[in-house]
Amino acid sequence: MPDLASPFGSPTPSGQDSRPLTVRRITPADHGRFLADHPRASFLQNPQWPGVKIDWRGDSLGFFDGHSLKATALVLFRGLPVPVPVLKKRSLAYVAEGPVFDSSAVQLESVLVPLVQYLKSRGAFLVRVGLPGVVNRWDGSEVRKALAAGTHRSVTDLTPLHTDPAAEDVRSRLLALGWQAPSESEEFEAGQPQFQARIPLQPELDIAPDGTKAEPNKNGESPALEAALNRMDSTSRRQTRKSTRSELTVSVGTVEDLPAWQALYEETAARDGFTGRPLAYFQRMFTELNSAGSGGSGGSGDSAMDTECTLYLAHFGEQLLAAAIYVRQGQFGWYVYGASSSEERKRYAPRALQLRQIQDSLAAGCTWYDLGGMSPSLDPEYELAGLTRFKTTMGADVVQTLGEWDYPVNRVLARGFNLYMSRRG
Repeated sequence: MPDLASPFGSPTPSGQDSRPLTVRRITPADHGRFLADHPRASFLQNPQWPGVKIDWRGDSLGFFDGHSLKATALVLFRGLPVPVPVLKKRSLAYVAEGPVFDSSAVQLESVLVPLVQYLKSRGAFLVRVGLPGVVNRWDGSEVRKALAAGTHRSVTDLTPLHTDPAAEDVRSRLLALGWQAPSESEEFEAGQPQFQARIPLQPELDIAPDGTKAEPNKNGESPALEAALNRMDSTSRRQTRKSTRSELTVSVGTVEDLPAWQALYEETAARDGFTGRPLAYFQRMFTELNSAGSGGSGGSGDSAMDTECTLYLAHFGEQLLAAAIYVRQGQFGWYVYGASSSEERKRYAPRALQLRQIQDSLAAGCTWYDLGGMSPSLDPEYELAGLTRFKTTMGADVVQTLGEWDYPVNRVLARGFNLYMSRRG
């Protein structure tokens, strides 16, 4: 199974350096080189990401001990939504799934204390960070059974498969530093949801003991793919295998195929009742993230980040039945967006694309395939219960992160901003 070593380090690690680090801006190239050595870092920390989120201003920050770069953070800034001149320079400073550092060598306080001081000097009224790592992990099959039974209120009422022993210590240290913990919610919070659905992958199963490629099973599936399929419930596994016999053509699209994606995505949004993103957003995402993976962050190809953004298309003849946007960085693969037609449902085109994303994640050596956020509610009548059901039937476990913590530099402005965001829904 994938390595579950604590991303936070032990509560009292002897090798940690407790000295505050010096913060300064770094180039996207230097940022990318640092992340290339941290294969678990999220693509939301990719220095190209501000090119996608054009409503925000982005900075790559480095944390130094002398001349040695010890940590990085991609910070997105967004101004207050009020036309008051005196407040124009005040902003929310947001670090999604960061900062990134080796917690066995660098103390949490050595990063967060200078981070707040630096962002305060840049006019931040509120600093929000979502530290990477998993606090609790629940077996997806147990979550699925509990959801069907309807006898539990929340995933947190179940016994975890794994709990990080250092997580409670980190929580206490954050509170001691003045950070405010996120509240548990059944809804999807602004930013990154605290509860995520992730499929553990075992690419090492595809290597035989003698170092050669392991033999596939009778269905032509490698051992690692067979293990991933066996995590699914029987219906999902049957439909996934049937999709390979449904006369579908699965291909990798280019930027020229994004308008076709957009048409199917808008059809999906109208059918399922959500507000989608514009075509320009996906064009930027495709261009920026693939630029990062090819050395576009300013460094040479040898030092470029191991990042790719892929558009997958599933056709039946000339008819586009499903499409998906996938991002891989280092040892993580993410199913980021999906779209499907209401036609030819029995061909299970979305299943074919999920299978392809799992296959490509395994081929790249990924240890996790992320299906995105979910609600912790186990009420079978809750509006997001179907999403939990789908993701766990796909073989995903449920993980709980530390969530996104706030440091209110200006408590009045921070309170007003959070009230404004809550009223927006």
